[in-house]
Amino acid sequence: MEGPPGSSSPGEAAFLPSRDGFAFTNSWPPAPAISIPTPFGPLGIGNAANGLCGGMVFAALDYWHAQQPPPAVRPRPAAPLYQFIVRRLIASWHIPAGVATYYQWMNLPDADGGITVLGRTLIAQHGLSWRTVEQQWPQVQARIDSGQPATLGLVTVASASPANLVHNHQVVAYGYQIAGQRVTLNVYDPNSGPDDGIWIVFDTADPAAGTTFAHNLSIRWPVRGFFLTAYSPAPVPTVT
Repeated sequence: MEGPPGSSSPGEAAFLPSRDGFAFTNSWPPAPAISIPTPFGPLGIGNAANGLCGGMVFAALDYWHAQQPPPAVRPRPAAPLYQFIVRRLIASWHIPAGVATYYQWMNLPDADGGITVLGRTLIAQHGLSWRTVEQQWPQVQARIDSGQPATLGLVTVASASPANLVHNHQVVAYGYQIAGQRVTLNVYDPNSGPDDGIWIVFDTADPAAGTTFAHNLSIRWPVRGFFLTAYSPAPVPTVT
């Protein structure tokens, strides 16, 4: 699937990456690892140099809700803003349920699984495509239609190893366009910085058979599916 299609039936929240996203990208100098307790044992987020995407997503929305422009200068690891982003990263994982959702989705197939009984195919398990298109996308669309950005957890890898949880990603969906059965989601990707041209494209025609999610995110993994994550505003630091 190639780039975003022409649009019809658009929806848009008031959030805009070039104005409301951080001016710096999700790129950090080495810092001590963050260890988060999960149902699978301690999860090392690893080195901050590997990224703090969920923290940047939540923090950017915190400034948006506070009606304040986000700080333009990348903070040092000891700065209050850096510590705030780290705290919001941990909040974005919604331990333990959020981590369990990422892990469950990592272990699901893209397409539905079925069994044939007396010549009739029965659905044994819905895959990531169906769960994304049929369950999650309508919730994301409704949230954007209400004027609110939607925080998304992106599942990128297929793996039974909890260590690979760190390869998943988080973004803010703030707009969409629909052309026939193709949907383009406009997203704020912390890895791409304050860029209004970042998107995820997918087709709603037959999610049970598996859907390809095209994207121009600054990640090296494919997007296998996404789900709406719970977000609540937090007070932003007064000193950065």
